[in-house]
Formats: sequence, C-alpha cells, structure tokens
Amino acid sequence: MIELDFKPTENLAHAATFTLNNMQPYYHRFDVNWQLDDIVKQTLDLTNWDIVYASNVIGVMRLSFDEQACWLRDIQIDPDFQNKGLGAKALDQAVALANASQAKEIKLKVFKISPALSLYQRHDFKTYQEDDRFYYMVRTLAA
Repeated sequence: MIELDFKPTENLAHAATFTLNNMQPYYHRFDVNWQLDDIVKQTLDLTNWDIVYASNVIGVMRLSFDEQACWLRDIQIDPDFQNKGLGAKALDQAVALANASQAKEIKLKVFKISPALSLYQRHDFKTYQEDDRFYYMVRTLAA
C-alpha cells in the first residue's frame, strides 16, 4: 500500500504543471486555452497541498474555504500513480481538512466526462446542480 504525505506547496509552477498536463484532454475538448501562468494565477489564493510519495511530489490538491463550505478545487495525480487509490486518499485528506476547519460541507465541480466522477459518488458526494460540462457536487460533513 502506498503511503502519502501532504505538505503545503512551495512551488506553484510545479504544482500547476500537474494540472496543465492532466487537464489537456478537457481543455482541448472544451476549447480552453489555459497556459501554465494562467493556472498559477488562478491558484495563488487557494490552499495548495503537494501530494508526496517517497519524498517525491506526485500530485497536488487545492482547497478554498468560505463561511459554510470547503471547496475542493483540484486533485491532480501524476499519470504514473493514477488508478492506485491515491485520489481516494487525497479526498480523505481533503475531508479531514474540511472537518478541521469546521466546514459544514465540502463542495466541488467535476467534468461530466471525468473518471473522477465515480470516485466522488463512492465517497458520498451528491449532485446538486449541473450544466453542459460540469456536475456540481456536495457532501455534508459531520457536525
């Protein structure tokens, strides 16, 4: 079993590279022309966590918080480490951080065509809204 560590991100450009690489199929399909600098700018005000395995950064997780909710903005895992249960471990960490912040719920949006949709459904996220591209999902947290 792979053990992960989560550390505050020190290199936003490196973290943004995971997003840029992993999201290219979605950007192409939906005609989104984002570059590395765009992603860095969008993530500056988020809580960014490196996902670390064996002293190597293998992914990134991003959160934001408001009065009611923790927003899971991103989980990106290096393709060499995907499909090994690491997304679920990152999601568990996001829920723990949301609980520690006393958020009442955790919210996210996910592309309708994303394989991550089944992960979120398995972890009790429910769709509360949708549009052409996204499902907007929520999971109520224990009080």
